[in-house]
Amino acid sequence: MSVVIVDYGSGNLRSAAKAFERAASESSLNMPIKVTAAPKDIAQASHVVLPGVGAYADCRAGLGAIPGMIEALAEHAIQKARPFLGICVGMQLMAEAGFEHGRTDGLGWIKGEVRALKPAPNPDGRPLKVPHMGWNRLGFPHPGHPLLDAMGSEPYVYFVHGYHMQLRNPDETLAETDYGGSITAMIGRDNLAGTQFHPEKSQTAGLRLIANFLAWRP
Repeated sequence: MSVVIVDYGSGNLRSAAKAFERAASESSLNMPIKVTAAPKDIAQASHVVLPGVGAYADCRAGLGAIPGMIEALAEHAIQKARPFLGICVGMQLMAEAGFEHGRTDGLGWIKGEVRALKPAPNPDGRPLKVPHMGWNRLGFPHPGHPLLDAMGSEPYVYFVHGYHMQLRNPDETLAETDYGGSITAMIGRDNLAGTQFHPEKSQTAGLRLIANFLAWRP
């Protein structure tokens, strides 16, 4: 069993790798963590993580610029149905399309679109800032998913984003948060999962989720 964190020029790879290494060690899981841009490494991995920060179109272009990368990801996640976790824009890329400075096709694994965050003002009329940055509490509309095990009923996690995913199928929402309205915070179906928040920056709750992902055998 091994974990690949995909390096395609977009993502806080060092902090992500350290968080996954720590979660594996603390959970006594003998799983090497490898950061790589080589599609052949994805083919050999049991678990794949796709991070992402920045603009949707730039991240999608970064994936497409590596020969064989999109095909390797699809083989792992769709054809072989092995565990896959998208983080922030990495999660958003799983959608059908993103609408940041025009329309950009996503990977199309999850039915939905990525749209600009437009939170309603505070009750006193003050606007909420975009990008949404900081700690927010999660709610679980569909509790019981293995990745949510032992995270607590309302954990706090760390967000940095100006766009969010609008799912076609509400049953694929694993977690949500309130920021001037309900925001999709985590998605999942079958062997696929994604977080809008950054588990690698979310301290105890984030490490728990990472450990759950490493132990996940869907």
